[in-house]
Amino acid sequence: MTDENWAEAADLQENLAKKVDNISLKKETDENYEKPLSKEETSLLKKMLHNKLVQNNQELQVQQRDPTSPLYSVKSFEELHLKKELLDGIFSMGFNRPSKIQETALPLLLANPPENMIAQSQSGTGKTAAFVLTMLSRCDISKPYPQCLCLSPTYELALQTGKVVEVMGKFLKGLKVGYAVRGNRIQRNTSITTQIVIGTPGTMLDWSRHRAFDLRKIEVFVLDEADVMIDTQGFKDQSIRIQRQLTERCQMLFFSATYDEPVIKFAQQIVRQPNVIRLRRDEETLDNIKQYFVRCSNMDQKYEAITNLYGVLSVGQAIIFCHTRRTASWLAKKMCEDKFVVALLSGELDVSQRASILKRFKEAQERVLVTTNVCSRGIDVEQVTLVVNFDLPVDMHGRPDCETYLHRIGRTGRFGKSGVAINFVMNDRDMRVLQDIEQHFGIKVGSLDTDNFNEMEEKLGDD
Repeated sequence: MTDENWAEAADLQENLAKKVDNISLKKETDENYEKPLSKEETSLLKKMLHNKLVQNNQELQVQQRDPTSPLYSVKSFEELHLKKELLDGIFSMGFNRPSKIQETALPLLLANPPENMIAQSQSGTGKTAAFVLTMLSRCDISKPYPQCLCLSPTYELALQTGKVVEVMGKFLKGLKVGYAVRGNRIQRNTSITTQIVIGTPGTMLDWSRHRAFDLRKIEVFVLDEADVMIDTQGFKDQSIRIQRQLTERCQMLFFSATYDEPVIKFAQQIVRQPNVIRLRRDEETLDNIKQYFVRCSNMDQKYEAITNLYGVLSVGQAIIFCHTRRTASWLAKKMCEDKFVVALLSGELDVSQRASILKRFKEAQERVLVTTNVCSRGIDVEQVTLVVNFDLPVDMHGRPDCETYLHRIGRTGRFGKSGVAINFVMNDRDMRVLQDIEQHFGIKVGSLDTDNFNEMEEKLGDD
């Protein structure tokens, strides 16, 4: 994203309090329920927001193509015997040592003869850098034709990956990167002279039909975000059609955030005799979270409860979840008027604007994030100590949404830290929703009187 884009989004955020009155609320049926982010949007936001590797302590599972072969891991990039130019590129990016998945994956990825791989891991674990390093290691810069292909499910993700290639490979003189993405159409008989081509399946297939490069000369084929590919119309079949034109010597690398049955079947169509590495996702737990409900008669009482919470709690950062844009806009405006530093995130913003707002929140430029379901899952902010369900999570039919409840309050109590989750209950229907959530998770959510400061200090204070 360009600096101009960030500046525009920042200006939008800084003028939030003035603009919130102007948000159109005419379409009642449209704003009654906001779906969470799509996989494509969540994936892009994660890539935009991760400026450091996630420290993951979950078990690494490795299934080798040859079970009798010894399994090596490395603790430094120097152990990989890379070209000096590549080491310089890695260190210039701030990578001092391999991440957990890189320790085991890189020796397999860089082995000779090349071996295929399927890797599953959450965002931020260093898998993009791992396959980019593999592509750069396999490239012969003296040869002016494509040797590595990388497929991404969206234009934006392709550009993100390309940026990593350009930065990591900046000391390789003569390296060129091409982008087979929308808008980059080519004429028949055009010859591509870049060593690495990154793009979306449709445009990449179009380039190959125009004989812009010889698929038989491709040494490394990367399919990134495979779980998103499956959900995008046509991309799965297009990816398979490209893969079938590659030679058997081509190294096939397949990456996915999930590894369920549809992904496994897709992988089997793409990758022959792979090494398989799985890094289990961090489990979201309720163990470190104090959960309470607060009875309120109306919206004003809900707002008063929030201000009382701030009078007692030392809140690092807070996320407040609302069911509709109307409620979120009303609450953000009211908090801004009372001098809270507030960010508003809802469905009418595009991905770049959402990324800008979340980036500012992660950097603590705003201490409160008021949001709808668009931020209920997938996006982590480590400093969050308070989550408020201004409205309890229900699906579009009004039924309790237990999964969303888990994801919402899972924004706090992460990485072993304790957190607080407050649920506002306004009527009997809300109480039934909360009771269903309690039954689903086998928990008991205690009551809290936010008018009683002594009770709040006793229940919410540090243990």
